[in-house]
This record gives sequence, structure tokens and C-alpha cells, in this order.
Amino acid sequence: MLPLVALVGRPNVGKSTLFNALTRSRDALVHDEPGVTRDRHYGVCRLEAARPFVVVDTGGIAGSDEGLAGATARQSRAAAEEADLVLFVVDGREGPSALDDEILGWLRRLDKPTFLVVNKVDGTDPRVAVAEFAHYGFRTVLPVSSAHRQGLDELLEQALAVLPEDGDAPLPDEDPARIRVAFVGRPNVGKSTLVNRLLGEERMIASEVPGTTRDAIAVDLERDGRKYRLIDTAGLRRKSRVEEAVEKFSIVKTLQAIEQCQVAVILLDASEGVTEQDASVLGAVLDAGRALVIAVNKWDGLTAYQREQAEALLSRKLAFVDWAEAVRISALHGSGLRELFNAIHRAHASATRRFGTAEVTRALEAAVQANPPPSVRGHAPKLRFAHPGGDNPPTFVVHGNRLRTLPDSYRRYLENFFRKRFRLVGTPVRFLFKEGENPYEGRRNELTERQIARRRRLMRHVKRRK
Repeated sequence: MLPLVALVGRPNVGKSTLFNALTRSRDALVHDEPGVTRDRHYGVCRLEAARPFVVVDTGGIAGSDEGLAGATARQSRAAAEEADLVLFVVDGREGPSALDDEILGWLRRLDKPTFLVVNKVDGTDPRVAVAEFAHYGFRTVLPVSSAHRQGLDELLEQALAVLPEDGDAPLPDEDPARIRVAFVGRPNVGKSTLVNRLLGEERMIASEVPGTTRDAIAVDLERDGRKYRLIDTAGLRRKSRVEEAVEKFSIVKTLQAIEQCQVAVILLDASEGVTEQDASVLGAVLDAGRALVIAVNKWDGLTAYQREQAEALLSRKLAFVDWAEAVRISALHGSGLRELFNAIHRAHASATRRFGTAEVTRALEAAVQANPPPSVRGHAPKLRFAHPGGDNPPTFVVHGNRLRTLPDSYRRYLENFFRKRFRLVGTPVRFLFKEGENPYEGRRNELTERQIARRRRLMRHVKRRK
């Protein structure tokens, strides 16, 4: 267990920049627009310090208890209450504000060890910036520049002198047995609500306002003896509707989360059916080759007739991913979650299954015997043997001759045959076809003098007959 340090302050004072500097990462979104960070974001500081500690980045406290601003403030207060040390970050260029005074009053009532961090002192006199906050009465005032990594050594020295040897913050578990699950989909389909329901607490900010989640937030969970890493992502919209730079960064974070996960759970809105944007999100998961589970959310709000129509629409529009399991759930009320976890387990087991060369070759021979490849220009491709080429997704390498002429229909037949033979559920299957090298390719047969003379005599004989 590690000690916990919380970064709190009003919006746009550089908390996320300081978080990235302390963790040596780019996990937190950084932008000039105030209020980019909303959820709590945890990371580990392992700078030249002798003891690592956990850093939590929080959203800015804007002085309102309503709407998204109120939810963000509650997240910040929750982080400060569980922290062993609070870093109160202020803007050294703008000086103190009424909102800073309000946050200071709350921190004094909290009664936690607190340092005042005066950020953005680059290009200015640090002594002048610190003097503007002298009336706050802090014993420890640290002028820093997060963007230029100035003053971090003194900050670490002062923090380690106050932090306990052991804390309550758990060290992020990098156990390879932990299943990495990413929840993706369009905005406002219930991803954050589902993650909160699975965790049993209000860990993510859930709102009816589309685009509430802007960053990819990873949270560890242990359920029924199994470990998971749940990743809540921002909603993906059409490129034509993406105008803000922050949303573009959110899309990049979501795509990175898809690449790093093992199972992607795509949430669909049962009342809206499968839209074009849902198909685009499915395409991103398929391009990454990740295991797939389709969660149809808000199922409890449909009538019997609406459910029948929704079933018909799902079967028609999701025919190209008929190998993925579709689970009907309600993130708000928690129905269908056990079936969702069962589908995640089956998809993860299929995606990470290890195969032997012998069983893969036998499966290829059975597939060719049941349905030989069609002839092209009088020659049929020969599929000689196969071996596994990787997992997540399962990849099979097929060796033979004239494999370039295999039609796409036969490649799909091999994919379906292998999926059925090995009982693979919820994962795409990839094939790599490799042909044997022709040792005579590119070589020209040079005739000897005797062969050339013989050829001339033959040509003279042919001409006399004409």
C-alpha cells in the first residue's frame, strides 16, 4: 500500500500538467480550455524519489454544486478526503481569486496536511508570485512550473518528508491474469453508469449530458475471485460532428484504450437500435482485433413489442459480427450483469487460447477435405499445413502454393470452420497465408552454344517445310 497525494484547485491552474510531470506520462488530458478533467485519475510517481507514492488528478472546483460542476467538485473532495497529503495548486500568474479563497476555507475544515503549490511561475519572479499568496498562511509554499518541470525536486523532497511509510492507496496491479475490459460506444449510452454499477460506488461522473466523460479512466475490480481492469472511455461521434480539440484528444484516448484492452464491451441504446456510429465503433474494435461483447443497455425500459422490434433490428444489422455475444442489460438497475461477465469470460478465454501446431494442421486438413478450394485458371491452391501465429486475436498461419488465388469466400469459410471447430466465441479470427518461395523465380535459362546451334538447324528445317 502506498501513500496518496491529491491535486486540488480551481479549473485551469495546471493540475493535469503537474500530474503528467510527476508520473512521467501523458495519461491526463491537458488543454487550455478550463474544465477538461472531470473524473479522478490515479497514477504512480516514481521520479528520483526513494519511495513511490500515488498521485490523483482531479477536476477543477468551480464553486457550484449543481450539474457537471457539482459532480466534478464531489470527485475532488472525495480524492482529498482519502489523501495523505493535499497539494493545493494555484495560478502564479493570475494571483489569488475568490474561488481560491473558497477552496482554502474547505481545505482548512478538512484538516489534512496541505501544501500550497504556486504553478506557472516560469517567466516571472517566483518570490513575487509566492508573496501574493502570503496571506493564505501556509507554512510550506512551493513555486513550480509543471510545463517546464521546474521546482519538482523541492516538491518531492517536501512531500516525502510528510508522507507516511505506508498508506491506504493500493499499488496498481499489473498482474497479467487481470482481464482488461474497455467500455466503448456512442455518447450517452450508459458507459459510466455501468462502470459505477459494477464498482458499487459513484466512481465516474454519470450525467444525461452527452460527452460527460472525456478521458479514459482505468479502475481495478475484483469480483468472485477474478481480477479486472475496467476502462471507461469517452463516447465516439462522427468525425463531421467533432469540432472541439478536446474531443479529438478524447477520441485518441478511446482508440488507445481499445488497443490496450483484451475485451471490448460495446454499449448500444436499446431504444435507438444500431446506428451508423455504432457500426463505426464496431469497426474500430474489429480493426484492433479485440474480443467483443455487445451490451444492449436500457433494455428494461422497452415494452414487449419494442423488444421484439429491437431483436429483429439487432439480428439484421449485427449479422457481420454474429460470432459476438449480445447481452441485454440495464446499467441503471443492474440487471443482466452476471450474463455480461459470463460473456466477457468466454470472449477472453477464446481470444487468449493457446493452440498447438498439430491440432491446427489437422483442422486445416479437415476443412480442405470437407470443402476443397476452387480451381483458378485450371490450378487449385494447395494448403499444406498451418500453425498458430499469436493470440488476442487467435491468428493462424497457413502455408501452401498458389494461396494468392484463394477467393475471399473461401477465406471466410476457413474462419468460420476454425471458429466452429475450436468453439471460439466473441473473438475475431485472423489468417496469414504464406506461399513457398520458387527457387527459379527471376532466373533466366541461358542456352549453351550447342543448344543455340541445334535451335538454328531446327528453324531452318521448319522454314524449308513451309
